[in-house]
This record gives sequence, C-alpha cells and structure tokens, in this order.
Amino acid sequence: MDSGGRAQKISTGTTIMAVEFAGGVIVGSDSRVSAGESVVNRFFNKLERLHDRIYCALSGSAADAQAIADTVHYQLELHSLNMDEKPLVLAAATLVRNISYKYKEELSAHLMVAGWDPKRGGQVYGTMGGMLTRQPFAIGGSGSTFIYGYVDSAYKPGMTREECHHFTKNAIALAMSRDGSSGGVIYLATITEAGVKEEVVLGDELPQFYDK
Repeated sequence: MDSGGRAQKISTGTTIMAVEFAGGVIVGSDSRVSAGESVVNRFFNKLERLHDRIYCALSGSAADAQAIADTVHYQLELHSLNMDEKPLVLAAATLVRNISYKYKEELSAHLMVAGWDPKRGGQVYGTMGGMLTRQPFAIGGSGSTFIYGYVDSAYKPGMTREECHHFTKNAIALAMSRDGSSGGVIYLATITEAGVKEEVVLGDELPQFYDK
C-alpha cells in the first residue's frame, strides 16, 4: 500500500540482457523486484524457461510478465506434443509478441526471448511495441538506460562464448551499480545445442567499477 492506502503494482524495475555467439546465446538479469520505493524481493529469477532451449527475460510488472511467460510456455508444450518436434525460437518470440501486443492496454510487461534451435542456431529477439526484431544483442529494463554507451563500445561481432559471458556480466553489474531499481545478484543462462547452463553471480563476486 502507498501512503494513501492504495495497492502498489509489483514491478521488476530491472536490467535484462541477451547476446548471441557462435553456437548459442547468453541471457542474464538482475534479481531485484520493487513496489514503488520499496524492495519486495532481492533474489527473484527473471529468466523464465519457455521450452527446453528457449528462455525469456522478464521486465515490467512482475505479475503481467509472469502471466505472459506461463501462457507461452503452455502453448509451446502443446505445439511440441502436436507436431512431435521442438518449437523454434522464432515461434516462441512470435507468441510473446502477439500476446504482448494484443493485451498492450491491460498488461505492462516486456519480454526478451533468447534460445537455440537447429534451424537458426542461437537467436535473440526483442518484442517491444508489437515489433519482432532479431538482434546480435539486446538490453532492456530500467537499468538499460545507464549502459547503452558501454554496450555500444564493448560489443564486437564474432565474440566467443567466454567473451559474451564477460560482456553480459559486466554490463548488468554496471547497470546495477547505477540504477536504484536494479540490484541483488546476477542470473545467467548459457543456451547451446548441448543444453542450458544456469548460474548465479553473488554479490561478493560481482565485477566492481569505480568512478575516477
């Protein structure tokens, strides 16, 4: 409740990011969830599994983003059973885009979709505003406004898996140090043909940056 007794929307004021590399993608997020000026969850995992090798990163209203992710997960499971094959990353991103745009007046959420499939390999898709765009890397959430300069200068085409991992971790850590709505720990998922490797970068392991 706010000072006037009104319920405040739970928001994932956040930093999310995904990067393609040869053979897969890395997707990451911070873990802070807020309601107004209050932090209501310090360790919320904003990386949601949509299918075996397809994930999305959540931002906006936590409830709205989770509802979209749950709906897409259900539809992809049905698709996989009916077609007897795993869904494409593009199919998942299209579902997210369609639901987000259809209910844009009712829902306040932005989902970034990333994953691997045999047809196109590692892929990252943005779904903002009814658009569906594949990008070599993407950032989103309130913390992204603080790191556009960093990612534009640090990203290089053809980076290795290790370089993309370092790039993602550094970018999210920088955003967390400057954005009051981002914080906690960093969740990372590396998605390749071999499967998904999930990890957590704890507070004492975060990259440190200092203004000179």
